[in-house]
Amino acid sequence: MRDYLVFRLYGPLASWGDIAVGEYRPSFAHPSKSAIIGLLAAAIGIRRDEDERQKELADACSFAVRVDAMGTLLRDYHTAQVPSEKKGVTRYTRYSELANENLNTILSTRDYRCDAAYTVAVTVRDGAKYNARALADKLMKPEFTLYLGRKSCPLAFPLQPKVITAVTLKEAFTNVKFNNDELPGVITNSPYLIYWEDDNESGLNPEHVITRRDAPLSRIRWQFSERLEHYCSLKKEDETCSSV
Repeated sequence: MRDYLVFRLYGPLASWGDIAVGEYRPSFAHPSKSAIIGLLAAAIGIRRDEDERQKELADACSFAVRVDAMGTLLRDYHTAQVPSEKKGVTRYTRYSELANENLNTILSTRDYRCDAAYTVAVTVRDGAKYNARALADKLMKPEFTLYLGRKSCPLAFPLQPKVITAVTLKEAFTNVKFNNDELPGVITNSPYLIYWEDDNESGLNPEHVITRRDAPLSRIRWQFSERLEHYCSLKKEDETCSSV
């Protein structure tokens, strides 16, 4: 038996960063590990520049996500003003960037997911500073504002964090119930899509395994490492894994 911290993510806009090259900023179709760890860190009150505390939390947690609603893709053409790079000068805030007299206009394309909904399950290794119950309490009363990948993507529904004691991940996803379980106006997936990183006691049969570079190493330097993520689809009717 294991304790699973289970909560729901939903908002009109979400963005789950993928490998970005040049002016294009893509979004994965489901949350990255860095996004989930960032959300938990914000709830606890760990700042972005506290690298050791960030890494300690990331190493302690494994997560899985059930895609309840894939949502639709929104691609935004974006312009911004930034100063020229200057050796030895670091600007830590947007205010300090705009205080510069010589500004340049840069272009970028950014992807978002509209009306996507996810159920997230987090397990915490034994001996970690925060257990599942402590994290659930913090998600109820977070220290910092929580958002869905970017600050422009606020939550539209409460997280409703719960601690589910179950034998397998599949059982935890099956047993969790939320208030307003069916989100009004949101087109849900059939079957569910499930992605998870820890295959021990998952109770699921992976159809394939993908590699993602989203395990946070340093949020100060925006460095990430690779991890393996398992995938399967789960029928709502009989709660068994099958191909899409």
